[in-house]
Amino acid sequence: MKRLIPFVLAMFPALCAARGGQHDSSPIRTFDLSRYLGTWYEIARFDHSFERGMQNVTAEYLLRDDGKIDVINSGWKDGAVKTADGKARQPDPKNDPAHLEVSFFLFFYSDYNVLMVDDLYQVALVGSKSADYLWILSRTPQISSIVKEAVLKEARRRGYDTSNLIWVDQSRNM
Repeated sequence: MKRLIPFVLAMFPALCAARGGQHDSSPIRTFDLSRYLGTWYEIARFDHSFERGMQNVTAEYLLRDDGKIDVINSGWKDGAVKTADGKARQPDPKNDPAHLEVSFFLFFYSDYNVLMVDDLYQVALVGSKSADYLWILSRTPQISSIVKEAVLKEARRRGYDTSNLIWVDQSRNM
C-alpha cells in the first residue's frame, strides 16, 4: 500500500490531463452581475446526468433581497416541462465577481465561473473547476455562426474539448 500511494500521486497529473483536467476555468476579472441577471437560453452544454435529454432549456437569474440569486432552470424532457429551482451566491463579489457558487440541494454548492461574456451581455461561456462542465448561453434562442465560432475559440483556448458539446434544440422557444 505504501508503494501505491507515491505511484498514484505521481500519476495524478497525467490522469487529470486524460480526463480533460488541463483547462483554464478562471472567471473573467470584470463582471457586472446586474447586467447578467435575467433569462438566458442554453445554446450548448457538456452532457451530464442532471440535464440529460433536456431541450429548450433556459436559466433565469433573479437578485434576492438578501443579495443571493434565485436560479430557475427549466426545459422540456419527455414532452413535459421540468424545472429546477436553486440559489447562487458570489463568495467574493469585489475581488472575484464572475465566480459564483450555485446550489440546487440544501447547502451543497458547485462552482459557476463566467469564462466569457460579450460587451452587451448577450452571450456567455460558463464552466466550473472541473473540465466536465461547460455551457454556452445566449439571450436569444440562437446565435450566429460568427458568434458561435468566437465562443468556441475561447473555450478551446481555455483547454475545453468542444467536440463534446451537445447543441440544444430551442425550437419551442423560437
